[in-house]
Amino acid sequence: MVKRNEEGSMSAPEAQGHRHVRLPRLNFRPVLVAAAGMLCGIFVYGACAFSSGVITGACVFALALFFLCCTGGRRRVLAVFGVFCAFALAGAGLSHLSARRYAGGPPAGEYAVTGTVEFAAVGNGYTSVTLSSLTLDGQRAGGKMTASLSGEDVRVGDILAFSARVERSPLPAGGNSYAENDFANGIRYIAAPADYTRTGRTANIFLRINGALYDVLYARMEKDVAGFSYALLTGNMRVMDEDFAEATRTGGIAHVFAVSGMHIGLLYGVVMALLRRPCGRWAVIPALALSAAYCAMCAFTVSSVRSLLMCGFAGGARFFGKKYDDLSSLSLAALATLLVSPEQYFSVSFRLSYGAMAGIFLLAGPLSRGLKRTKLPPVVAECLVSGAASQCFTLPVLMETFGYLSVWGTLMNLLVIPALPVLFFPLAAGAFLSLVLPFAAGVLLALPEGILSCVLLLFTVADVSYVLAGFSLGAGAGVWLALNVPLSERLRLRPLPRAALCAVLGLFFALGVFLQNAVGAGCRIDVASTDRGTCALVRGEGHAVLIIDGEASLSVCTDFLRRTYGGELDAVVALSGDTMSAVNTALFVHDGVVRTAYPVEAGLRVERVESGDFAVGEMQFCFEGADCMTLAAEGCVVEVCLSRAEGVLGADFFAGTGAARLKCFVKDGIIKVL
Repeated sequence: MVKRNEEGSMSAPEAQGHRHVRLPRLNFRPVLVAAAGMLCGIFVYGACAFSSGVITGACVFALALFFLCCTGGRRRVLAVFGVFCAFALAGAGLSHLSARRYAGGPPAGEYAVTGTVEFAAVGNGYTSVTLSSLTLDGQRAGGKMTASLSGEDVRVGDILAFSARVERSPLPAGGNSYAENDFANGIRYIAAPADYTRTGRTANIFLRINGALYDVLYARMEKDVAGFSYALLTGNMRVMDEDFAEATRTGGIAHVFAVSGMHIGLLYGVVMALLRRPCGRWAVIPALALSAAYCAMCAFTVSSVRSLLMCGFAGGARFFGKKYDDLSSLSLAALATLLVSPEQYFSVSFRLSYGAMAGIFLLAGPLSRGLKRTKLPPVVAECLVSGAASQCFTLPVLMETFGYLSVWGTLMNLLVIPALPVLFFPLAAGAFLSLVLPFAAGVLLALPEGILSCVLLLFTVADVSYVLAGFSLGAGAGVWLALNVPLSERLRLRPLPRAALCAVLGLFFALGVFLQNAVGAGCRIDVASTDRGTCALVRGEGHAVLIIDGEASLSVCTDFLRRTYGGELDAVVALSGDTMSAVNTALFVHDGVVRTAYPVEAGLRVERVESGDFAVGEMQFCFEGADCMTLAAEGCVVEVCLSRAEGVLGADFFAGTGAARLKCFVKDGIIKVL
């Protein structure tokens, strides 16, 4: 019998005597194949049913499947294909059932609502809440509800009652990231009650602790430091100062506030270290119990559940004396999550959390060997490797979700990752002890307040806002993920074939990005329709015009431009029945001319607002009303209407609410690109 090492390859002496044995390119991990199949099935279902992502993203699954089957023998090929296809079908089927369940339930209408506050964000005299355990007119309703309430005295764990008009959240369509996030989080209903009543507190002790933490932190700390502290402990970034929150995003360290694997891993590791000597292998039980309680306090966020499951698998392997495999553990955690809740795949948190860990497990080895020659301290090298590896794998998600990639992300993590225990443990100890000893809260929170104040001061002085933005990866996103497969040491390839495969994939990646962003001699329209407003960007040769409706806020417009365009605008068109609202936003978006259908007589900067038809380059814009216009270019006529989902003028092409995100039209006719 031929012996193999842990990675499945033979030792050098054995290999010399068995050169005829052809080893598989990738080890056969059944759980990894099952998880890949599940992910592929959900991805394809989302691409077909929701237009979520570009179908070329499936190439990463195809490439991994090819190498799993390559040189593996007939039985291996059949086993891999069988497991992969079975779980792909299961993923698609479970996703369809989740979509049907999400679309079910009571229709929109007036209801008497009761629910438990699971999430609360206070600011500007209002509180945005997420309610669970819902009843509508006394009947239990599945899913959750978001509601905007007047006042700032609502806390997590409160039970609220109110009467209001309840709207239904639509299923995702056209790549709408907001709808995808609502679908992933089970948010089926939306309401904005004029008044509400607090009827009591939930019996869920963990949610009550969450609300109590908010009160004690804001009572004993400065407001900005309290928001920072609460976000660090619970993952709720919406209570933070907006400028600081944006700085952490552009700095690439927002994961610190996601109650991520670092938080759970640190907590689990410290408890294990403290109890290992007195409890032996049984220390895993209190360590997991405390980690699970912390996850419950944070309402079981995706990243915390992923970390808890992986800690559980690692603890179980240690307890029973079995070998622990990181990729299998990650795959099993993903499989368990998606079998219970397949819609979690559509959340950004799931993709970033699992993608970051996959990047570390796949790319950390090659990057570590590359840094050995630099003679960097081990701690610095480890932080660089983990930051770069995670960003490599999550780059498509970051670009398509946030519209930019942090230039300083990897370097910032050099400071943040080693500093997290210094920030987290004194704060956690002081905050939770303050709940037990409220009279000593000022003393207990003094040290963490001082440390966090220094961090806030650092971010006000340092500028970490330099990002790569203004372009989209398009079809290149899937190719980029596929490129990580041959770059990984998990794939056994000789140097020359590995380099050739990387070069080919790199070429396809560059081509995909170029085709996605190049305009050429024709014109192009990008449309983003969300529940927070609609934007359309029209680009010709060297020209760009942004069209917005009355609901599009400044943040929505800025986010849209980050994703699609990095150049200067020639004009902004306020295309809405609510012209004043759209003009107000347009004046902040662009320093140049704002175009409207009719003259604006408000006391705004009227010299920048012009009305009537206009031309930009070869593109002719004609208003058909306050909220509808036509665009003529390249021999085509396009109707743009941001208040209706269907065209009414009989133009060659229609762009508006509910349509797909990307459209192109060229000289010879309309080409729709999905």
